[in-house]
Formats: sequence, structure tokens, C-alpha cells
Amino acid sequence: MGGYWVNRRLSENEEILKGEEVALNLAQSESERPNDKELILLSRKALGLPDSVSMEWESLEGRGSDRTFYRLKWNQKGSAILIHYDPNRIENTLYAGIASFLFQMNIPVPKVIHHHPILCLLIVEDLGDVTLWSLRKTSWDCLRALYQKTLRVAYRLHSISEKEFPSEEVPLMEGFGPHLYRWEQDYFKENFLRNLCHLHLDPSLESALDRELFALQDRLSKGRKNLIHRDLQSQNVMVREGQVFLIDFQGMRFGNPFYDLGSLLCDPYVDFSAAQREELLSYYYELGSKDLDWCAFKTCFWEASAQRLMQALGAYGFLGLKKGLTSYLNHIPQGLKNLQLATSQVSTLPALQEISTNIISSFQLKQNFNEKI
Repeated sequence: MGGYWVNRRLSENEEILKGEEVALNLAQSESERPNDKELILLSRKALGLPDSVSMEWESLEGRGSDRTFYRLKWNQKGSAILIHYDPNRIENTLYAGIASFLFQMNIPVPKVIHHHPILCLLIVEDLGDVTLWSLRKTSWDCLRALYQKTLRVAYRLHSISEKEFPSEEVPLMEGFGPHLYRWEQDYFKENFLRNLCHLHLDPSLESALDRELFALQDRLSKGRKNLIHRDLQSQNVMVREGQVFLIDFQGMRFGNPFYDLGSLLCDPYVDFSAAQREELLSYYYELGSKDLDWCAFKTCFWEASAQRLMQALGAYGFLGLKKGLTSYLNHIPQGLKNLQLATSQVSTLPALQEISTNIISSFQLKQNFNEKI
């Protein structure tokens, strides 16, 4: 399946481990990480490095999704990223195939050097440490150019339809539809409204919220479906030598392209001004065929942004409370402000707007959210 694309892209000097794997006599289960010595041996062979070349490695801060990351270094200038993933999260097993497909489509992503599906190991191109997020404090002229490049990449991705996609060779997660949109909404209500905010809605307000969210998922599902990243936010766009690269795309699937636009332009990690956001949204609009007029386009954007922000706030609540990753709670104030903004731009989400406004008023956003719970 996905391996078809990986193997097509391996060059002659990127050795595919076969008999050497047996010689290691590894007894790990699929989700157990090989020991350090075995990792070095596997990496050296995959990279085609002789024993005479010394190799160093360092652990990198994890990016979630049950994966661990290491930077491999050799010959002072050589480097690559080693990833060990948990296959129980199905999307992790799809990364290599998706990466190789995107590379073939000239969509900038890290090159897959080697994939060992049995040991759940990936070696990919090292793109460095600079992301859109790490550059968020730079001048708008610099950021504008990088975000425009990202939007052009997103537009190319969104131009891929289900009909032309090689689904038999490159499996993806289930596409967006009413069921997944509903799951995200319920995730928001459980992990953010109830567990984090301890909010118990008045029955009439809760009924109104359910009705408008049901209608929202219906509208989002009826929109055009194209290939989307699903998590297109500033930390998932690497920058190297002025060019942008997509990462963390293992959850890629078919869905509403406005969901990606909401992820990028209503990103709680970045504080855009209204003028900056409008400028970038207009830039993407001008790339397309203008099937929608500008007002309808903006309505679709804000509704999809509200959906995405519910997912993000639900995730912050889940990761902050249940996983103990309290740093995610610091992004809740901006996420809430963005949700209030998104709902205020359309007439279809009054209950959600009321709820977000009331939460902001209650906490007044004077401190980090994790100091208030």
C-alpha cells in the first residue's frame, strides 16, 4: 500500500534493510522502541554510512501523537530525523506513504529516507528547527511572505480531488463528514466546556447549541471535498532558507478546505490583527476560481474556523487535564478570543457566540488559564 510510494523514492545509496534486520535479532513488539545500540545500527545502515563514520544523536521535544523524535548527526554537517511511533494510533502508520505521495506531487515535505514498518521507525530529512510559530515575532513583511507561500502550498494541496487521488496505494484516515464533525463538537463540549470550564448549560441554551452545531456540520459536509492537512497551524510549517515545508500531516484526509484555512489563519498560537488575517484570506481567495463571491467565501471561512477552534479547545482541555501537558492551557485565552471572533462574523452560531463570550467574561483573561482552574 503506502510502501509503494516509499520504495519508489529510495535512491540506490539509501539502503533498504533486509538481511541486516535479522542479524540484529530484535525481539521488540511493534510498539516497543529498540535500544540505543540497535537504533544507531539501523540508522547507520539506512543512511548508508560505514562503521568508520561516527554518529551522534539527541532526543528532540516530542510533537505528540505518541511519537518520539531524535536528531542524528554525522560528519559535522550530515543530519536526519529519526522517529519512533506507536502503531496503535493508525494515522502514525500512514505518514510514510502520505509523505512520499506529497513529495511526488511537488508539495514541500520532508523527504522519507527510510521506513521500517515492523519496528515503527522512520528516518526523514532534517529541516531544522525554524517554524512559522518560532518566527511569529518577526516583521509583518517577513511573515506575510512566508504565510503567502504556505497558502500557495495549501491551495495546491486543496486542488487534489478524491477522483485523482491514488487511494489504493496511499491510504488515508476517514474523510470529514457529519460523524467526524459531530465527534469534534462533542470533544469540545466534554473536554472544554464540562471538564475544564465546569460549565453546565441552561437546557434551552444547550438545545439551541445542539441545533446550530448540527446545522453547522451539515453545511460543512455539503461543501466541496479536497485533500486537506487537518492540522495546518504555525507549528506544523517548517521554514528553511526562506521556503516552507509541511510536517505532521499523518492525519491528512479529504474534507472542507476552509477547515485548513481556519487552522492557519485563526491559529491560537499566533495573534493576527484583523487586517493581517483579511489580507491573507484575500490572498488565498485570489488564487482560486472564485466559485463563491467574497462575502460567501468569508462566511464559509468563519464557520469552518469555529469548527476548528472547537476541536483545538477540546484538545487543549484534554491534553492539559488528562495528559498533564499544562502548557496547552496557556493557548486557551487566544483560542477563546478567536472563537468569539469567528462566531461574531456569522449569523448562524448565536448560542456558541454567547457561550464563548460568557466564558471570556467569567475568566476575564487576566492570567494564564491554568492558574484559574
